[in-house]
Amino acid sequence: MLKLFIGNKAYSSWSMRGWLAVRQSSLDFEEIVVPLYDDDWDKRREGDEFAPSSGKVPILWDGDVVVWDSLAIIEYLAEKVGRDRFWPADDGARAMARSMAAEMHSSFASLRREHSMNVRKRFPPRELSEGTVQDVMRIVQLWAEARARYGGTGPFLFGEFGAVDIMFAPVITRFITYSIPVPRFAHPYMEAVLEHPFVTAWLEGAYAEPWVIEKFELPVL
Repeated sequence: MLKLFIGNKAYSSWSMRGWLAVRQSSLDFEEIVVPLYDDDWDKRREGDEFAPSSGKVPILWDGDVVVWDSLAIIEYLAEKVGRDRFWPADDGARAMARSMAAEMHSSFASLRREHSMNVRKRFPPRELSEGTVQDVMRIVQLWAEARARYGGTGPFLFGEFGAVDIMFAPVITRFITYSIPVPRFAHPYMEAVLEHPFVTAWLEGAYAEPWVIEKFELPVL
């Protein structure tokens, strides 16, 4: 059985991506939540199970095989259960989906820095920094292009739920948490992701968690 170490479901965006990836694989796994920044956080991350990732989550163990980083976990699982479960079958669609997933992985620093993930909060709208405005514009542009070119009849970016939707799921929760306005065309896609059974299961788990990290409970000023 796979073993997946994740951070708090309320706050850990990268853990959300790794967890959704394992759910998408349909493989059985043991979930181990490691509360972020508690009194034992530093000591816990010194253990052998965290050594390959330098103490970061998520980290996936498959027997003696270890994979860390959400995008690497997606790719490992796609090789294990079949690429089509995660990526579009069409070559052009798959190339675009991979590019979008990689851009999500490496970009949008302002949005990440200024709007930490907290799926249990709803903040009123506020003025966004120029960097965040540019990030949001780029994200919705990517969504529009994917939906127009490859969305087909399904509600997700490439029709069926897959890796690129997994990568953008925590972004959608940020848009909701911080009341960030997006074009009307994006609303059905966001709703489809939030209503996906894997995402709803993650959110339910987040609301059931006992842990509160105070620094993530207020919007960044």
